[in-house]
Amino acid sequence: MNILVINGSPKGNNSITLQTLLFLEKLFIEHKFEFLNVGQKIRYYEKNFNEIKDAFEKSDVIIFSYPVYTFLVPYQLHRFIELLKENNIEVKDKFATQFSTSKHFYDVTAHKFLEENCLDLGFKYIKGLSADMEDLMKKEGQDDAINFFNYLIFFIENNLYTQNINLKYEDKIIYKRRFNNNIENKDGSKDVLILSNTSKDDENLINIIEDFKNIFPYKTREINIREYNFHGGCLGCFGCAITGKCVYKDGFDDFLRNEIQKADAIIYAFTIENHYTHSSFKLYEDRQFCNGHRTVTEGMPIGYIISGDYDSEYNLQTLIESRAEVGGNFLTHIANDYNKDIYNELEKLSSIMKYAIDNKCTRPKNFYGVGGMKIFRDLIYVMQGLMKEDHKYYKKHNIYDFPQKQRMKMLQMKLVGALISIPSVQKKMKNKMNEYILMPYKKIIDNAKHK
Repeated sequence: MNILVINGSPKGNNSITLQTLLFLEKLFIEHKFEFLNVGQKIRYYEKNFNEIKDAFEKSDVIIFSYPVYTFLVPYQLHRFIELLKENNIEVKDKFATQFSTSKHFYDVTAHKFLEENCLDLGFKYIKGLSADMEDLMKKEGQDDAINFFNYLIFFIENNLYTQNINLKYEDKIIYKRRFNNNIENKDGSKDVLILSNTSKDDENLINIIEDFKNIFPYKTREINIREYNFHGGCLGCFGCAITGKCVYKDGFDDFLRNEIQKADAIIYAFTIENHYTHSSFKLYEDRQFCNGHRTVTEGMPIGYIISGDYDSEYNLQTLIESRAEVGGNFLTHIANDYNKDIYNELEKLSSIMKYAIDNKCTRPKNFYGVGGMKIFRDLIYVMQGLMKEDHKYYKKHNIYDFPQKQRMKMLQMKLVGALISIPSVQKKMKNKMNEYILMPYKKIIDNAKHK
C-alpha cells in the first residue's frame, strides 16, 4: 500500500511527531511510505503545487502528521488545506487519517478541524491518533502506534470509513450598510480594537464592521491582520521561551504587545472558511507563542463578529469558548449574520461589550478554562528550566495551585473521614450531613448586606 505522510510540522525532518511515522515505516516494510514536509516548505508548495498532485495520485492513503498548535493544526498545515481546496485535488477512493502529538491541550479541536476538512475534500476518513509528545519513548506508546496502524489497515482493507454529508449552503445575502461613518463624536476614553482579517472582496464583513463602528458608543480602531507583513509562521523553535523574543525580525512581538494586547477590549471579526477562517488568522494566533503559555490579556472583554453559518460549526463554537476560558477573557457576545438580523446582533454586541468594559466584568473559568490551565500548569512546572518566562509568570500569578499544597484541607478531610467511620458518630450524624455541609454557606448568607 502506498502511504503518503503529509508532515505539517514547520520543523520538517526534525519534527517529534514525524518520528512515530518513521518508526512505523521501519516496522511495516510491506508498505511504501512517502514523506512530504509541507509545513517546512509551505511557501515553496504555494508556487509548485503540481508536485503535491503527483504525490496524491500515487498514494492510497494520506496520513496528516502534525503537532497541535494553539487549539488547531499549525498555520502551515492550515494553509496547505487551503491549497488542496483551491487546486481541486482529486481524492476519490483515497483514505485519510491523522496523527498528532501534543500535551493533549485541545487536541480534540485540532483533530475535529482536520476531520471536517478531510470530509469536505471527499476523503474516506478514518479516525486518527492523538499521542503525547513523549509516547514513542515508552513501550506503551509504541504499542499504541502499532495498534493504530493495524487499525488503519483493517479499516482500509474492509472499506470502513466516515463519509461526507453533502451539506448544501444557502447563498449569503450581502449586508447593506445603514450608516455613513458617523463616528466623529465617539467616546475616546477606552481603547477598543477590532481585529479582522478581511479580504478586499469580503463586502459583507466589511459592511458589518463599519456599521458596528457606528453603533458602538466608544471609538474603535481596526487592525486587519491579513495585511501584516509576517515573515513566516511559528517554527516551534522555543527561542522565545527563554528571552520572550521571537526569532523572526518582522517586529510582530512588539506590535502584538503594544498595538493589540494593550487594548481595553478586542472584537475579533472574520468570515468562516474551511471550518475556521482564512489561514492569516491562524498565522497570527501561532505567532502569539512569543507570549508562551502566559494569559497576558486575562480580564479583557472580547467579542466576535462572524460572517457565515456559525450555528452549524460546533467545533468552532467550542474553540471560541475555550480560547476565552483559558485566556481568562470575558466573552461578551458573538454577532453572526447567518439567518439572523445582523443589525440586532450588532446592537447586542455593542450593549454587552460596553457594559463589560464599564463594569470590568469577569466570570470564573468553566471546565474548558480550568482543565486547559491545569495542563499548562503541569507542563510549565516540569519544563521550568526551559520555559523560564512562563515559569516566572506562573509563580507571580499563583498558577501553581497543586492540590498537594492544600495540606490543611486534606488533614480536615482525613479527620472527618475518621470520625464518620465510628458507628456512634454515624448514628448521631444520621440525616444531618447536609446540615453540617451547609453551615458555612448559611453563615455567609446571614452576614450578607444590601449594597
